Amino acid sequence: MKTILLIEDEDAIRDNWVRILEINGFRAIGASHGRDGIQQALVVRPDLILCDISMPDCDGYEVLNTLRSHPVTAAIPFIFLSARTSHAEVRQGMNLGADDYLTKPCSSQDLLAAIHSCFRKKTVFAQGYLEQVAQAKAAFEKVANWDSVTNLPNINLFQRHLTQLCDVTLQHTESIAVLSLKITSYRVIQLTYGGLISNRLLHAIGERLQTSGRPGFAARLHEDEFGLALPDAGDPAEIEEFVQLLINILTVPYHVDGQEIRIQLSVGIALYPQHSLSSEELLTQSSAAMRWAKKRHSSYRFYSPRLAAAEAEHHLITNELAKAIERSELCLYYQPQVDLATGGIIGAEALVRWQHPERGMIPPNQFITIAEEQGLILALGEWVLRQACHHAAQWQKQGGQPVQVSVNLSMAQFQQSTLSDVVANILQETGLEPHLLVLELTESCLMEQVELTIRKLQQLKNLGINIAIDDFGTGYSSLSYLSQLPIDEIKIDQSFTHKINRDRNATMICKAIIAMSRSLNLKIIAEGIENSSQLSFLRHQRCHAGQGFLYAPPLSLEAFQVRLQEALSPTVMPNGFLPYDPVSCNYSSN
Repeated sequence: MKTILLIEDEDAIRDNWVRILEINGFRAIGASHGRDGIQQALVVRPDLILCDISMPDCDGYEVLNTLRSHPVTAAIPFIFLSARTSHAEVRQGMNLGADDYLTKPCSSQDLLAAIHSCFRKKTVFAQGYLEQVAQAKAAFEKVANWDSVTNLPNINLFQRHLTQLCDVTLQHTESIAVLSLKITSYRVIQLTYGGLISNRLLHAIGERLQTSGRPGFAARLHEDEFGLALPDAGDPAEIEEFVQLLINILTVPYHVDGQEIRIQLSVGIALYPQHSLSSEELLTQSSAAMRWAKKRHSSYRFYSPRLAAAEAEHHLITNELAKAIERSELCLYYQPQVDLATGGIIGAEALVRWQHPERGMIPPNQFITIAEEQGLILALGEWVLRQACHHAAQWQKQGGQPVQVSVNLSMAQFQQSTLSDVVANILQETGLEPHLLVLELTESCLMEQVELTIRKLQQLKNLGINIAIDDFGTGYSSLSYLSQLPIDEIKIDQSFTHKINRDRNATMICKAIIAMSRSLNLKIIAEGIENSSQLSFLRHQRCHAGQGFLYAPPLSLEAFQVRLQEALSPTVMPNGFLPYDPVSCNYSSN
């Protein structure tokens, strides 16, 4: 039963209308003046209010104005009943928010018609409101469960679907494969092409993932990570075959807004029920396997129980790495670079280490990838560059033969638009002569957007520094591009140096790299020299310089400075630097 409040100061009229309303199935409540009506409305919260205008203490306009301003009564339908019939007074009432205006005397039929009309309008309004609520709820559900860039489900919906899939599969003998796919080069792509092209690339990757040729539930889990749940996945061999096919499909170059973009993937795989019966654990396990694949530079990896310890290690390093930078726990080691003709020290490669207060020395392969994942690689790289330049400036002030310092640049650093400014500022701060700094970049870093790369390299060269290609021979350099790059040095990767005189192909590759570099007037440095046979071959091929355990492992700053002083001392042996014996861990002239 609907409740109607009637505000009327004349008792006879009020009582009459109350009876009529009750006869017609309404619960009617009377109020004898405006103030009383306002109080009744706030307490009772009627479904509709009928109100006279001319009342002694508070007229109907004031009643309506008061009720419309209060959140409890603002939406209650309101009809004026008044003997005032002028157009101005009717308009005044309607402008204040009345739903209807009836003039006295009025028939019961007119009053009931007006009441029913108000209720119909309210019903329509309520339906519209409910539709708006439903639309808002649907929009919220979309935001909460769907990724706006790729139009794929997000991690919330993926997790729910995986839970349902596990519940259904539990009753059968089928298996489920959960894949975590990470675009390992995504940060570089963002820096290179910007957000708009990066988003379009993600959309294109999502489309390929959905049409990979096998039924599955695909989702975007994180910024650079996708997920794929495969029901009835088959045995591990079948899954491995599909993953290899999927990687081939997803890594075919993308063409976005006229740009050809290549991506690299690391894929982690967890299996239901072999690895876990929990959907949450399966997703955690596939992510752990993915990180392990990335760390090992492999394209995919199945989860195994021993990864749990590695995952715990990963979380520990992740949590402490940022603090390590702040607490100055990082330090630089230096591996001497030696003139192969004279044996004298001509340079040193700066290598970052983490001296953990409890865990001891942590090598870079355990934290560099994490620094990239956590967005710390730029800060870490700049710290290494500044420290290396500072140390080299100190060596410069010590006199004697100048010693170059080589610093590795990550792809993210090289893609910085402000890189040349950063390098220039560090050189100015530390006072290092520019020609004593060598920046090392990998082949893959230099082969992205070659024209832009050449411009960036030239900006660096204009500072007076040297540029080296690191790990040469392991990438996909084009010789035509190589001749265009404004570089000074090529470093032969240790994977080739180690096989000199043991593997014919590796030996011939080293020989060809040296000959090509000399023809281009480039300095050649061989990495990983470990024995006299390798050294003899490199000298015979007229390789300029080298580094490796035959001469010295990476040394602490203090140890390197001692070796540097010994090499500059007149009492040093004629070869300028005593070879390092990795067996005895001593320097000797043998």
